[in-house]
Amino acid sequence: MTRSGGQLGEPSAEVLQSVAAAFGLLASPMRLHIVWILAQGDCDVTGLAEKVGATLPAVSQHLAKLKLAGLVHARREGRRQVYLVDDPDVVTVVRLMLGQLAERTAPARGVRGLGA
Repeated sequence: MTRSGGQLGEPSAEVLQSVAAAFGLLASPMRLHIVWILAQGDCDVTGLAEKVGATLPAVSQHLAKLKLAGLVHARREGRRQVYLVDDPDVVTVVRLMLGQLAERTAPARGVRGLGA
């Protein structure tokens, strides 16, 4: 997208397709949770499975999709793979959306905001 006079220009079809694909991947609650966790810091698949309450194979499948899309990547630390968010802009969007929605529902549910 281009900027002119401080405003965003009309996005190209390619950009719209790319953004829609990223949002499509983040439409899964588990993948969104995984990205949220990885936005807080690197984690291996075992740690992610514990944090999201899912099996290792399920988390691995979600990580594979996120990895193919370029949203996360892995690095080897000894015998294990450690995952991290590969796109800081995605982290910003995820934190903003989760933070805003948590604040909106906090008074009704007595939940504290997720922060940024």
